[in-house]
Amino acid sequence: MTRPTFKPYRPTLIALVNWLGRLLEKVGIRASLDEESLLAAARRKTGLVQFGDESFRPALRILLQALKQEARLHPVGRFIMRTRLVDMLGVRLGVEDMLSRHPEILQEEIRAPIVIAGLQRTGTTMLHRLLATDPDTRALLSWEAINPVPDPKQQSGKPDRRIKAAVLAEKALAYLSPDFFAIHPVEATAPEEDILLMDFSFMSTVAEAMVRVPTYAAWLKQQDMTPVYRYVKVLLQLLQWQRPGKRWVLKTPAHLAHLDVVLAVFPDAKIIQTHRDPAKTAGSFSSMVAHGYGVFSDEVDTHEVAGHWHRNNADMVKAAMRVRACSPASFLDVSYYDLLQDPMAPVRRIYEFAGLALTPQALAAMDDSRKRNVQNRHGVHHYRLEDFGLSKAQIHRDYAAYREHFQIPEEGSRA
Repeated sequence: MTRPTFKPYRPTLIALVNWLGRLLEKVGIRASLDEESLLAAARRKTGLVQFGDESFRPALRILLQALKQEARLHPVGRFIMRTRLVDMLGVRLGVEDMLSRHPEILQEEIRAPIVIAGLQRTGTTMLHRLLATDPDTRALLSWEAINPVPDPKQQSGKPDRRIKAAVLAEKALAYLSPDFFAIHPVEATAPEEDILLMDFSFMSTVAEAMVRVPTYAAWLKQQDMTPVYRYVKVLLQLLQWQRPGKRWVLKTPAHLAHLDVVLAVFPDAKIIQTHRDPAKTAGSFSSMVAHGYGVFSDEVDTHEVAGHWHRNNADMVKAAMRVRACSPASFLDVSYYDLLQDPMAPVRRIYEFAGLALTPQALAAMDDSRKRNVQNRHGVHHYRLEDFGLSKAQIHRDYAAYREHFQIPEEGSRA
């Protein structure tokens, strides 16, 4: 049986540049993904030299090998990837420079963060953005996630230059994949997932959500993530030093696989796990990843994408259940269906669980957010589970223990 094909959207200009790029590749001209070339480019761009702890380099090396051998990057995709990696290395240089000049940054306390961890498409973004509107809450904004380091050329009293860069990145994604925003909103000044902070260690699932890198993904699963979360804490301290806040609200589905490490690095964290029928989330997230792959490659195997992430996600919820059995007091459950019916009811439960006061200012801000952030405001996301080689029966079988434990109904069967 022939697999359904996913044909990535390709603007005419990008198709032309790719055609020219392939001609150049035949004579050996292409964007370099060699480690030393990237390190040198980051040093030239920032004018900085010291990376400090270089324990990130083995991970970078393995990622680069997978990008070159497995990702099937088209020329524009390869160029974008190189640019992104150089910028990430530049951030590490900038962080080291900031810490050397301002050691007090490491004295910032990250107190009792609220950590939203649920499978993709279970209402995590909705809940995150709702909680982030509270004036007492400190959320990671998209422009900060792209570059947590202050711009040394920033003029006092002027809008942060990093915001302008993030707006350009948002527009570029909208140009390259206009349908992506109907699946997952990416907005320069809106709250974003802290997995992007994990990515500065070159040890996160961001790469495998963007491109095909199976050997890197397999390697990553075997690694101790403690150094990654410790570096995330440093980045949060740096961000809090720049823009203070009473408490952080973080969000990343990938935390499910590492909740033991989350609690080791942030022992007073309050973890909110969201739940929805996995048979409804699997197809939607697979479609999102396929669109992401399509930005970088002309070859997207939808069955391979879905199979990889189905296994990943099933493993993540199993890992989360093991940790929860040992630390039940750190967790609160929120149903996607309750969020849709009355989002403020779960919010009140979260505030009570975290020992926080839900102030009139917070309530007013959340009410305004609900009016602005309506469902499908970027368009309707269309997908079919069968296009990804998955069946409801298979998904329900592999998530049986998870669904039974948290009493997750089959979506569509509810009255």
